[in-house]
Amino acid sequence: MLYSQVRGLPVVTLAEAAEIGVVKALTVDAAARAVTHVRVGARRGRGTDALPWAALHAVGPDAVLVRPEPAADTATPPAPSHHEALHHRILTDAGDERGTVQDLAFDPATGRVETVYTALGTIPADRLLGLGDYALVVRAG
Repeated sequence: MLYSQVRGLPVVTLAEAAEIGVVKALTVDAAARAVTHVRVGARRGRGTDALPWAALHAVGPDAVLVRPEPAADTATPPAPSHHEALHHRILTDAGDERGTVQDLAFDPATGRVETVYTALGTIPADRLLGLGDYALVVRAG
């Protein structure tokens, strides 16, 4: 599934089928090559919540389904800081520029990143090193 296809999808609770918001962004851990959180915002509003990938039941073409909330005694670690992947500059570990991220393919069942799409071609996920404020860093080669 593509990152661009998920943006704007409704986020719906599995048990009540209640819409809790829409997907605003995906938090990507480039070093782990995975989507770790889904950033959910209200249709009209500024606030966003970060749902860990483990809280999702399914990611489909029409909606993102969220599992019921875990018991109150289950601690959920805080969401990591978010760096937007789309339209981010791409640099190699040698310092060479490789364009910008146009899209990102991931497995909707596991959240594993598969491919980064750029105007200059594709970058396989095994070359991802890190994502920060300035750039997505990939292994040269």
